Amino acid sequence: MRFVQLAVLIMLTASFDVAAQAASLAGLSVDVTDTESGVEVSSALQILALLTVLSLAPAILIVVTAFTRIIIVLSMLRYAFGMQSTPPNTVIVSLALFLTLFTMMPVIERMNTEAYAPLVNGEIDTREATERALIPLRDFMIRQTREKDMALITSLSGKPQPKSLADIETTTLIPAFMLSELQTAFQIGFVIFLPFLLIDLISASVLMAMGMIMVPPLTISLPIKVLMFVLIEGWSLVTKSLVGSFA
Repeated sequence: MRFVQLAVLIMLTASFDVAAQAASLAGLSVDVTDTESGVEVSSALQILALLTVLSLAPAILIVVTAFTRIIIVLSMLRYAFGMQSTPPNTVIVSLALFLTLFTMMPVIERMNTEAYAPLVNGEIDTREATERALIPLRDFMIRQTREKDMALITSLSGKPQPKSLADIETTTLIPAFMLSELQTAFQIGFVIFLPFLLIDLISASVLMAMGMIMVPPLTISLPIKVLMFVLIEGWSLVTKSLVGSFA
């Protein structure tokens, strides 16, 4: 139950920060307190905001966590085998979700210590908890973002280059983080593809040398690739490499 609540806090943190920055760009001002009484906005509006954020949960999970890199690498691994539906999409997505949870665990624990626990104990309000929870999430994204991608997104936004990490806006950080994740995922996927491509080339060459040009090379290379992957404990190696790439 605590992990579910922390996941909701992550989604709330990213969504509220992006929404606030988008509103400021449009010249709007968003305030969750009553200026006269100083109390927080009514429970009905809080529930409405929570339901709105939960509807965006899949997109938020993709853009601010390690899920993008992991799911792309696992999908490319499946295509490297030459099997379009094995393992099934459900298995690939489930494995990517749990690996994302393991990868994001230090961030989640820090958010729990610095934001969620004080909020539950009544030491801070919702606004301060959101601001505190955003700090470890931004730190994670900044560590994984390349300077080239950050400079590109900043130049596209037409804003001056940030002088420090604290000056980087979340609306700029998220697309830069996603570009870096795509770049890293394809680099890892290319390295994974090479040995499987070598097996395909060898199989095709052997079949042509034997005059068996009517036999699809995949018929011979597929069991060899599966056997090789099993012998080297490929799933363990890929999992270790993926999680270790976020260190």
